[in-house]
Amino acid sequence: MKKSFMGMALAATMLASPALADSVKIGFVTTLTTPAAVIGNDMKDAFDLANEHIGGKMGNLDVEIIYEDDGFKPEIGKQKADKLVKQDDVDFVTGFIWSHVLLASSQSVLNGGKFLITANAGPSQLAGKRCHENFFSVSWQNDQTPMALGEVLNQEGINSVYLMAPNYAAGKNMVTGVERTYKGEIKGKDLTKWGKDAQLDFSAELAKAKASGAEAMWVFYPGKAGGAFIKQFSQSGLADSMKLYTVFTVDAIALPRLQQAGLDGVLGTYATQTWSPDLDTAGNKKFVDGFLAKYGRYPSFYAAQAYDAMFFIKNAVEAVGGDLSNKDGIRAALQATSELPTRGAMSWGNNHFPIQNLYLREAVQDSEGRWTTKIVKTVYENHQDTYAGECKM
Repeated sequence: MKKSFMGMALAATMLASPALADSVKIGFVTTLTTPAAVIGNDMKDAFDLANEHIGGKMGNLDVEIIYEDDGFKPEIGKQKADKLVKQDDVDFVTGFIWSHVLLASSQSVLNGGKFLITANAGPSQLAGKRCHENFFSVSWQNDQTPMALGEVLNQEGINSVYLMAPNYAAGKNMVTGVERTYKGEIKGKDLTKWGKDAQLDFSAELAKAKASGAEAMWVFYPGKAGGAFIKQFSQSGLADSMKLYTVFTVDAIALPRLQQAGLDGVLGTYATQTWSPDLDTAGNKKFVDGFLAKYGRYPSFYAAQAYDAMFFIKNAVEAVGGDLSNKDGIRAALQATSELPTRGAMSWGNNHFPIQNLYLREAVQDSEGRWTTKIVKTVYENHQDTYAGECKM
């Protein structure tokens, strides 16, 4: 009778205690088709490299990655997020290049009780009124990088500028960012068609910019659109009369193509960013060297953030001893993270967006003749985004 009672008690205890997982399941949503796949594949390559660098383990748990293609469409991104949460029952969802895709997908993940960690997109809504205890960013809030460039324009005495960006959530945030800090005259502004059939012919807008008499041009065009814009800007002859400043345009995605096309006018142009391949941290050196060795090209900032996302998750999982049911402990560990491999020391605001440095980068040629970027100076130290005050956490 005693033995039977003890057996019943043990069985009851086992039923009451959640079984510990044997793996960490991570869903990664990015763009793996359409011309924008050049960015998504860079992120995927970096996430795979990070998994290799951690030995496919977070503590004693195996890492299981499920990649999903959003097709550059918000509705597909939401469908993939629903699948990851309801069918695959992942523990974390990360990735996300595009702000409109992230905004469409976020409620599926957060209402499903999962942690959502954006590795690129940083829409103002999720930094402000729609902030959430289980949402974190390892990138930036969209406005921050152009805000830093607006400050650079002021420092360099640029009196007038013409603005161009794609017409979607991030494009609008970028324009808002530069307008927030730039003190000179804005001679004109164009928001061009975006999405799967994004506008890639900018001849009409370039003609308007030339006619405006602006001293400089500021643009935000990621991925394939960035290369198309730079090529047309160079061929238009505008470089002789207008200085060019960019965000998320002249990067490791665009530079090899620009070099192949012989558009050496891009060398010496400036952009702002939270990261650069030459950033002096031990983790960044391991990442850049590993990426160059494995893939034969420089990583982009998209890749750097995807790499950091893996370590961000790893640190939290190991902080709770692999107990993935300990949501409070995971959340606290994410919030307490004090550094990321590619960027070094940083912290998180009340809205779970990074407080970090922003740098001015110059497009240069390295010792082996490859086009890349280098840091010129720090524009902002420990910068917090503008929308944190709207977050009620």
